[in-house]
Amino acid sequence: MMQEIYLDNSATTRVSKAAAEKALYMMTRCYGNPSSLHSLGFAAEKEMSAARAAIAERLSAQPNEIYFTSGGTESDNIAILGAAHAKKRAGRRIVTTAIEHPAVLRTMEQLEKEGFAVEYVAPEMDGNIPVEKFEQAIDANTILVSVMAVNNETGAVLPLREIAGVIRRKKAPALFHTDAVQAFCKQPLAMKRLGLDLVTVSGHKVHAPKGVGALAVRNGVHILPHSYGGGQEKNLRPGTEGVPQICAFGAAVCEMPPEREAEAAVRAVRDHLLERLEALDGVVINSPADASPYIVNLSAGRVRAETMLHFLASRNIFVSSGSACGKAKPSHVLEAMRLPQARIETALRVSLCAENTKEEIDAFADALQAGLQTLSHT
Repeated sequence: MMQEIYLDNSATTRVSKAAAEKALYMMTRCYGNPSSLHSLGFAAEKEMSAARAAIAERLSAQPNEIYFTSGGTESDNIAILGAAHAKKRAGRRIVTTAIEHPAVLRTMEQLEKEGFAVEYVAPEMDGNIPVEKFEQAIDANTILVSVMAVNNETGAVLPLREIAGVIRRKKAPALFHTDAVQAFCKQPLAMKRLGLDLVTVSGHKVHAPKGVGALAVRNGVHILPHSYGGGQEKNLRPGTEGVPQICAFGAAVCEMPPEREAEAAVRAVRDHLLERLEALDGVVINSPADASPYIVNLSAGRVRAETMLHFLASRNIFVSSGSACGKAKPSHVLEAMRLPQARIETALRVSLCAENTKEEIDAFADALQAGLQTLSHT
């Protein structure tokens, strides 16, 4: 059987052994409801508290600032809707970017229907968004700024600390939210040092199961809930917590190496990938030069992305054509960068984790070269 080469880690990651074992333990041994007032309930609550502390530590936050959710989409919804509704008396202007994940963009569309004015800051052709664009967009009437930490399709790194400085200089009443799903455990995310009020993270991007995420809410920040129930997660996200996934999330995070250490290892693999791609005729890199090393977006000659994906998958090599949430749709990120349609139609995303090797990159590059030689643009 051919070796499986998985290069789609921005879509999801393989669940780590420690996370899987922790989930099984919580389902079969420590299965109490954390709200129950007996020993099994207390034991489950203690395990959940340990997970909360692990995630808080990675954000340089306090455990009581971490609220568990079902994933990044729910965290984004709670943050954006909760902030906008809490601050609407101070104004109705919101600033975000044109390259956000659909979890942010669709939520912004809902707020526009409610009468909020949303400005979508566009990237440059290289995928980056310079801080000067935020200087122009943010004013004293802005009540919310939501900007992702790392773009999930190109790896573009957004200037969060500088944007926080703009908010302060403009004396805006804005809360500052970041979707940090592609940055969590990959680059340092000290919440207060970056000037962040609300931070979205997700479990299945860091080797935890799907169906769990968290929202960090800086102490002193007030946002309104948009669901109601039994008071769990201090009423911000009520409903019995998914304890097995939450505790698996904590176990996965505890296993992740320090961000700088992991980044150095991934960067070496990414640099090898770029060397191999530069040698292939017709391949163009769409990611910025200073992108996160975890993500490389490229356009593969004249071969449509879907055709190349199937070709690679037949060789047990798995990449994507962009966000897993945007199946078969043209990339709104590459469109916002104003790339030619031919480059958009042939774009592939290679996304790495610390487990990927240079040998896997060689196998991918060889297969890509074979695909370019045998497939035609249709």
